Order: sequence, then C-alpha cells, then structure tokens
Amino acid sequence: MHFDDRRRPSRRDVLAGAAAGATVLAAPAIVRAQAKTIKVAVVLPRSGLFAAAGQSCHRGAVVAPKVLSDLGYAVELINVDFESNVDVARTQTERAIAEGAQAVVGAFESGATLAMAQVCEQRKVPLIINIASVPQLTEQGYQYLARNFLTNAQLVGNGLKLVKDLMVATNVQFKNAVFVHANDTFGTAQRAAMDKLFPAAEMPFPLIESIAYDPKAQDLAVEVTKIRAVAPELVLVTTRSSDAIKLVRDMVRQRFEPKAIISPGSPGLYDEEFYQALGPLADFHIFNLPWANTKSPVTQALAAAYRSAHPSNRFEVDCFNAGFTFEAIMIAADAFKRAGTADGPTLMKAVKETKITEHVMTGGPIAFDEKGQNNNIQASVVQNRKRTPTVVLPPDVADAAPVLPMPPWQGRS
Repeated sequence: MHFDDRRRPSRRDVLAGAAAGATVLAAPAIVRAQAKTIKVAVVLPRSGLFAAAGQSCHRGAVVAPKVLSDLGYAVELINVDFESNVDVARTQTERAIAEGAQAVVGAFESGATLAMAQVCEQRKVPLIINIASVPQLTEQGYQYLARNFLTNAQLVGNGLKLVKDLMVATNVQFKNAVFVHANDTFGTAQRAAMDKLFPAAEMPFPLIESIAYDPKAQDLAVEVTKIRAVAPELVLVTTRSSDAIKLVRDMVRQRFEPKAIISPGSPGLYDEEFYQALGPLADFHIFNLPWANTKSPVTQALAAAYRSAHPSNRFEVDCFNAGFTFEAIMIAADAFKRAGTADGPTLMKAVKETKITEHVMTGGPIAFDEKGQNNNIQASVVQNRKRTPTVVLPPDVADAAPVLPMPPWQGRS
C-alpha cells in the first residue's frame, strides 16, 4: 500500500508544519483566511485484482486538477492505492484524512467503498463515490456520503430495459437466457437485483439459471460447461476484465456460441486489458451502461487533457472509469467553492445541494436525493466494434447500428 511519494512528509516537514500552525493560531483573523484549494484523497485499486480498472480511474484523476482549474475550481489530490484489499482501503482512508484530506473519492469496488464509508462517517469527511453500486451505501443512513453512480437495481433495471430496446432495434429474439456473475460483493448484489427485477421487467424470454463463479479461479471451464448444458441464446454477465477474459476463452474452447453476451450493467467487457487479451474475440460484446457524452464541452475538455497526459491510452476505452472519477472530484471542488470552507458538516451540506448541469457522463444534472443518490444518470447500449466501445442505442446518441446475432468465433479478423 502506498500514497504517492511526494505526499509523504518528513519529520522536518511535520515540525515545520507544527510551527506554522502555531503562528497561524496567533495571527489576526484576517490572516487566517480560508484556504482556496480543497484537498481530496482519491482512493483506488491501482494494484491487485482490480488494478486495470483502478488505473483507468486514476488516469481520469491525474488530469482532473488541470481541467477543473480551467473551469474555475482549485483542487489538490492525494492519490492512494488500496491494492484491491478492503482492509487496506479502510486504513489508507484513515491515514489520508489524518494527513489532511478534506474529502474522499472512491473506490470502484463496493466492499472497499463500504469500509471507507464507515471511516468517513466517523471522521465527518464527505465521501463521494465515483463507482460502486451496492444498495447498502445509500440505504444505511450515512450522512457523509454521496453516490454519483447507479445502484445495482438501477444498473440491472436499466440494463434489462435496454435489452428489450435492442431486440426491437435488431428484430432479433432470444428464446432463453442465463445470468453469470462473480460471487463477490458486487456480483452477489447484482444477482439479488436480477432475482428481484427480472420477473417484474416482463422480459420476452425466461431466465433459466443463474451461475456464480469465483473471480480468482484459474479458468471458468466448469461454469461454461454448465452454461452449455442449458444452451441459452443470451448470456447475461456481471464481470470484471480478468474474469470476462476467462469466460470468453472457455466459451471459445468449448465452441459455445450464444446469439449475444450482454452485461446489463457491469465492467469488464470494455477494459483495455480485455481487448488486448482477446483481440478480435473481444468484439461484438454488449454492455448497457452510462457513457461519456461526447457533445458535452466538459467531456471534450477532459478528453483533450487525457490524450495529452496519457498518449499511450485511449479515452474512448477509459471514459467510463475516468469520467465518473473526474465527476466525483468535480463534485467535491464545486461544493467547496460554494461552501467557502472545508469544514466537514458545512462541506457535506454543500455536496447535498449540488446541481451541476454541464458534466461528462450521460444524463441530467448531477444532483442528490435525501439518501445521497444521484438518480439522473442515464445508460446507453454500447457494443465493442474493432476493440473500441461504440454507442449503438439509443439512436439519438448512437455512433453505429447494433450487430446481432454476434458473428461466430471462428473467422474473425
């Protein structure tokens, strides 16, 4: 576990800081003016199991201060790696706050975000969630939490609706489906949402089975054998990149070819790691998620800064993780600017009063309900085309038409 080295104070720095603090306390009130920059800890899994997604989020954070400065905000970041470990996420959040973080952003993984929420609640420091969907986050009464992301129910509900829209747009019908999910915090929450929402969604096909897997397994051959045994035309998945790679590889090995593989709301199918590992086999998979609005001036500014800072990476691939991470930092900066202080209760009050109309991700203004949930986020149908995420529905924002059924594994180039 580590903070960026440049953030770690020496003993001399600490002593100097203590002396400076004593001087400020003794100074007239006019000298003790409120700082003009908010210090935000960005806690992400930049190593370990979720490293690919964590690094993608981090690339959005890296360029955030420059883009936000151009928009009139001042922010300083403390970049923290929690190593894809829940306990490390908790202790590193505590450490970041102790070292001066006035707001916390994170953490992509739901279990780690729950641990961080407990720390931020105790310390009265706002936690602004970039990506994490488990319902407990906004259902347990946390007062120092705001989520600029969809809940599991919203992800699955929107995802299923878009599956029906996709069937209408392509005139392709599915006779049946299975749901395949990781057995971790996120995956089991998605399973609970699927069990509840699928019957109510009045889908024109049955969900014949749900199959769980261990994301740390060496392969998913056993799970793919189970899938083949029931022969679904549609495979609905909740994955992350490493296990999505294993799932597709074992489908190819076993020559199992459904009409479509669709995520009703999860990562994995759009990560650069997925494209690099599978090449042409990564194409034509579909994910129903919010995506970057290319018509937004804020998106255009973020994309330009991203391409300058990260020439070896693609904004088109990173824009989901980078976009939501940037927005979470922007929410903290905007609240600080309006509040005029980083005092925890006052800053959190300003966060709850957020209304940002110009932002990155698809949907209406960023605003939060009484539980701290942004309900204005909208999802799109995104399909991999030539190893690039491409919006295919709804038509008013689509860059291409959807392709269904997906082409056979053999013969792709």
